[in-house]
Amino acid sequence: MPIRFRLRPIPLLATVVVVAIGIALGQWQTRRGDAKQAIETQTAARAAAAPLQVSGALLDPAGIEFARLRVRGNFVTDWPLFLDNRPLQGKAGFYVLMPLKIEDSNVHVLVARGWVPRDRTDRLKLPVFSTPASTVEIEGLARTTVGQVMQLGSAPKIEARAILQNLTLTELSAATGYTLQPFVFEQHSDTRDGLVRDWPLASSGIDKHRGYAVQWYGLAAMALLFFIVTGFRRGSN
Repeated sequence: MPIRFRLRPIPLLATVVVVAIGIALGQWQTRRGDAKQAIETQTAARAAAAPLQVSGALLDPAGIEFARLRVRGNFVTDWPLFLDNRPLQGKAGFYVLMPLKIEDSNVHVLVARGWVPRDRTDRLKLPVFSTPASTVEIEGLARTTVGQVMQLGSAPKIEARAILQNLTLTELSAATGYTLQPFVFEQHSDTRDGLVRDWPLASSGIDKHRGYAVQWYGLAAMALLFFIVTGFRRGSN
């Protein structure tokens, strides 16, 4: 009995759509994985270099992202800011941000000082932590942003002790009048302030993206194989 392949328009169209979606999403996940791999490689290379001393001279954020930094100055203690919806190990909390006036200059840098848990009963209650009153020297990494989360409701006014969802350096500069270095200083030094500095890696999730890519490519291959096999079966006499 001869075996024939019957080319049917609707199954063909459905297969083309599924294959195209699978390949497109697989390529997207592959690109995301490759981008994070590049970040990991760049971070490792810059972390191996000696810390860059930050002064009042404005730096190029693209040229120093993920580089190790060192800065000396004084925290502006009356301008703490709290980024909400930043959980750590399943616990709700804030990222504590604070400008630091760089020594021997009129330039400030926004320091992401660390994480602190949120009050379980009153989400608007500000956390307690200490801030060095004297000049400090801290080390950390340069980051272009403090990350973005979904904005819930209208954005509140940027003012001292505000609880915010998101923040940009442009907004902070406008609110404070400070000249800011165009990057965020992610503090790694321990200043005995009660804050947790378990920062998420920008390159985390490489294996996850590559795993998703394999799944999407697999879906495309299975759809094509199913179309071919069922076509031969239905086309036989």
